[in-house]
Amino acid sequence: MFRLRHNVLSHILSSRSASPASQIHRLISAAVSPNPTGFAVEEYLVATCGLTRPQAAKASARLFHLRSPTKPDAVLAFLAGLGLSGADIAALIAKDPQFLCAKVERTLAPVAVGLASLGLSRPEIARLVSLSGRRFRCTSTVSNVHYYLRFFGSSENLLRVLKRGSCLLSSDLERVVKPNVSFLRECGLADRDIAKLSISQPWMLVASPERLRAMAACAEGIGVPRGSGMFRQALQAVAFLSAEKIAARVDFLKSVFKWSDSEVGIAVSRAPRVLITSKDFLRSRSEFLVSEVGLEPTYIAQRSVILCYSLEGRLRPRHYVMKLLKENGLLKHDRSYFAAVVVSDTDFIKKYIRPYLEVVPHLAEDYGAACKGEVPTNFRFT
Repeated sequence: MFRLRHNVLSHILSSRSASPASQIHRLISAAVSPNPTGFAVEEYLVATCGLTRPQAAKASARLFHLRSPTKPDAVLAFLAGLGLSGADIAALIAKDPQFLCAKVERTLAPVAVGLASLGLSRPEIARLVSLSGRRFRCTSTVSNVHYYLRFFGSSENLLRVLKRGSCLLSSDLERVVKPNVSFLRECGLADRDIAKLSISQPWMLVASPERLRAMAACAEGIGVPRGSGMFRQALQAVAFLSAEKIAARVDFLKSVFKWSDSEVGIAVSRAPRVLITSKDFLRSRSEFLVSEVGLEPTYIAQRSVILCYSLEGRLRPRHYVMKLLKENGLLKHDRSYFAAVVVSDTDFIKKYIRPYLEVVPHLAEDYGAACKGEVPTNFRFT
């Protein structure tokens, strides 16, 4: 069997000048094996497919009808020819034992040829097999991939999405996916925003249209109107939250930040992610921003995006820098802390580090140490 795989793979690789589709066609004709008698499925899964004994015992129950290795041999040769490693093949078979029963010429090869015609390379097709599993055996795979390639812009982006959720390949494009995309466009999301949403929440495109509309209504209910730049984040935030959980989180925010009803409404509408951020994460930021930085609850509510930044990597180090500069008369005391927090690290260094290096030569070094969680002596204020 291993000699067969080697021969198939060598046959493919020796034709690098041929098109991907023609290489796949050669793979079909090469995937042939003898048909001996006395076939022990569990032993085959262990010795030939690389499954562990427990995996093989479980998988063999779904392959009780196999009487010879003819089909499995052809499937393994096909997968090896695409470039899947032994570990990848073992993982695929353990997850979907019936993949070994697929017909290479009638099912697997046509899908591979179709994907190659869309421009996917053999390694990309192999990656798609690993990610999609049993869905690779669906006849709709090629048409679905064709649609998603255009939507996500590249095979690399598509594979990123499929890594988080291969359900996209088995969902009905006409009845589910396309109507959902159209609805999200009606909500003011551009295709690039929908693509970003799909990378983090791929199931959203395949949710029932009714559920997606209910989520949009919930996003509007927390104060983020359709067409708003924050609507995508609002959808992500409410995706897994019931009305009861949202109400409980609102009460928590009011308690921790001492916000009024109107203030918590402003905070949530401007940073919907606070609804799904851990309580410990938010509590630590409240303690720091109120106790150390001295910010008022209203100030934080109106700039609630500040709660989404790293405490150790951004909020605390930049506070130290600004405090040091102000105490040495290098910055006005009314200089906005929020303005220093929201800029990129490159811009922060340009505006708040480099201009003062002659006066405070250790500033850059101390800031770098603070970003790593250290507290340099110069930042230990009394």
